[in-house]
Amino acid sequence: MTGWSRRRFVGAVAGAAAVVAVPATAADPPAPAPPAAPPPRTGERTAVRPSHGADRPRPLYVGTYTSAEGGGAGVALAEYDPGTGRITGTGTLTGVPDPSYLAVHPDGRTLYAVDERQDGAVTAVRLADHKVLGARATGGAGPCHLSVHPGGRWLLSADYGSGSVAVHPVGASGALGERTDLVTHTAPPPGPGQQGPHAHQFVTAPDGGHVLAVDLGTDTVYSYRLDEKRGTLTEVARARTRPGAGPRHLTFHPGGRHAYLANEVDDTVAVCAYDPPTGRLTIGDPQPTGSSGGTNYPAQFLVTADGSYAFLANRGHNSLARYAVEDSGARLRLLGTVPVAGDFPRQIAFSPDGRLLFAANQRSGTVSVFHVDASSGGLRLAGEPFASPVAVCALPL
Repeated sequence: MTGWSRRRFVGAVAGAAAVVAVPATAADPPAPAPPAAPPPRTGERTAVRPSHGADRPRPLYVGTYTSAEGGGAGVALAEYDPGTGRITGTGTLTGVPDPSYLAVHPDGRTLYAVDERQDGAVTAVRLADHKVLGARATGGAGPCHLSVHPGGRWLLSADYGSGSVAVHPVGASGALGERTDLVTHTAPPPGPGQQGPHAHQFVTAPDGGHVLAVDLGTDTVYSYRLDEKRGTLTEVARARTRPGAGPRHLTFHPGGRHAYLANEVDDTVAVCAYDPPTGRLTIGDPQPTGSSGGTNYPAQFLVTADGSYAFLANRGHNSLARYAVEDSGARLRLLGTVPVAGDFPRQIAFSPDGRLLFAANQRSGTVSVFHVDASSGGLRLAGEPFASPVAVCALPL
């Protein structure tokens, strides 16, 4: 079974407090102040999101597989009530094949979607009128993740099938230009049970100067320096998990010195130390996901904006694990799990104000919504889940 078909197979087939300590780094200087945003270049859009009334419905976009049996027809369009969490469907954005992961430009005007197919591509959509601005080839197979660099000028994407990462320029209109770089992970050799590299995420570190690629197939997180003028990548470091961990998703603590890694294959998580000057990640010991030892594939971490709590989506156990974040981000303490009210939570996301958590449940074809208690990290289900065929990504704006 190829890596890409394994990815589809995993999603399609039914199927006391722990403490995580961060490893020590060689040098641990004080965390730098967040970098100031650069002035907009000529023709560059400033990162200002449209304003919404506190009680007015807000948009929600749901990614799916259009080629799957019983799948969607494109990106599902919906609205949610920011107070109650209730979701109401409003239609479908067609013309985007297999949009399994979504991201929005920092200025809130353009939506980006992967086209998770053998000939991978990324598509840009203008949100004002839902006009598809065009697609660009990633140069790889099965793109499964994408993100926009904080400066708004570069789109980063990860190709699961080919184990490659790509960079595309973002124009003033939000449309994408031709690819400026493509890197395929050829080393180290694939981990146990893997037939090759499987890049699963490509994300920017809080320092802004480094971008990190999480590769499930090689059990490695690669750190690159992004040339923000040319859109090219230079590898600067590698961090390896234990063999067979299958790292899937990395989320940074807002302090910028620590991150949390979800390992899909061996059902563990790890706290990582991050060194901003070098981009070097140091991965800590494997720790429990709260799945009680059953078949489970942890999918994604979220960390609250104040850095006090973290949440993990557990596919198989069908739960959201809750962690208290301690020691300025260096430790996670497992508080317990909450049923996700769906089957196979593939992806989770906060509303912009952090008061709601959305979970896209692939097998049940639903999106669950939870109220987040900022003081305790508690989760409370907000009514009945919203039905959406093969829901694999929920993006609330």
